[in-house]
Amino acid sequence: MAGGGRGFNGVSPVEKVVRYTLLVFVLVITIGPFLWQLSTSLKGIGEDVYTQTPSFIPQQPTLGNYAEVTETIPVWAYAGNSLFVAFIVVAGNAVGATLAGFALAKLRFRGSKPALGLFLATLVLPGEVTIISQYVIVRGLGFADSLVGVALPGALQMLNVLLMRTAFLSIPKDIDSAAIIDGATVWQRLVHIGLPNVRGMLSVVVIFSFIYAWDDFLWPLIVLTDPDKYTLTVGLQYLNGTFTSNPRLIAAGTMIAFLPIVAVFAVLQRFFFKGVEAGAIKG
Repeated sequence: MAGGGRGFNGVSPVEKVVRYTLLVFVLVITIGPFLWQLSTSLKGIGEDVYTQTPSFIPQQPTLGNYAEVTETIPVWAYAGNSLFVAFIVVAGNAVGATLAGFALAKLRFRGSKPALGLFLATLVLPGEVTIISQYVIVRGLGFADSLVGVALPGALQMLNVLLMRTAFLSIPKDIDSAAIIDGATVWQRLVHIGLPNVRGMLSVVVIFSFIYAWDDFLWPLIVLTDPDKYTLTVGLQYLNGTFTSNPRLIAAGTMIAFLPIVAVFAVLQRFFFKGVEAGAIKG
C-alpha cells in the first residue's frame, strides 16, 4: 500500500513485541489454570503440590487420582444426572429460542415491540435476584428435588432468543418477501429459509446452553436434597472432606467435569464453521 497505512506486516518491531506480549499474557491467564489443574491431577502422592517452585510436569505421573475419584463419589451417576439436565436445557433453548427468535424477527404481531422490551429487561436482572421466585414456582409445580426442576429455569434463556433474533434479522428481506409471494407458509419460511441460514448461531446457542447447564452449581444445590440426584458439579463437593483435603483428587474431579465440555465444543465447532459458511447469503 503506497502512501497508506503500513498494514499488519508493516508494523514496527516495538508494536510486534507489544502485540505478542499481550497475546502471551492472555494465553497464560486463560490456559494456565487449566494446565495447572491437569498437572495436579496427574501428580503422585509423594509430590508436594504446595512447593515454592511448582512444576507443570509431574515427577511421578499417575492416573490413580482419577480412579480414586470414581471410588469416592458415584461419578458416572452424577454425570448421568448432569447429562439429563443438559439435554433438557439444550433442547429447550434450541427449539424455544429458534421459534421465539424467528417470531420476533420475521413476524408482525401486536405487542411485538413490548415483548422485545421485556426480553431485554430480563437481561438486566442478575440471576440471584430471581432465584427465590424461581424456587417458589418450581416447588409449586411439584418439581422440587428433581432433575426436571433443575433444568426448567434454564430451558429457555432470553439471551439465546435475542441471539437467534439477530441471526434471523441478518437474512435479507427480499428473500423472505419472495417466499411470501410464492405462497410459503410461516413454517415453510422457517424450515426452508430461516434454519439453513442460522445454523452457525444455533450451534453457538447449543454450546452455550450445554456449558450453562453442565457448570451450574448454585441452582442444583438449592433445588436438590437427595444426594442420589446430585449433578456432577454438586457431587464434586464431597471430594473436599471435613478434616482432609486432597488437592490431587479435587483437580482430577475438575478434569472429569471439564472434559465433556471440551468434547462437545470439539464436535460442534466443526458444525459451527460449516453452518456459517453454508449460511452465507451472497447478494
